Amino acid sequence: PEIFPGVIYRVKEPKAVILLFSSGRIVCSGAKSEHSAWEAVKKLLHELEKYGLIER
Repeated sequence: PEIFPGVIYRVKEPKAVILLFSSGRIVCSGAKSEHSAWEAVKKLLHELEKYGLIER
């Protein structure tokens, strides 16, 4: 089997799954609305900042 080139991040509220690829591309799936998708992405960005992986 091939190795998946990204990270799968599951958000409980709003319920969504985010795929973060090594290229920097982000795919958000399963959200009920565009607003919910943005909220899920904001949570991921907050986690990445918390651990010093990104700076905004």
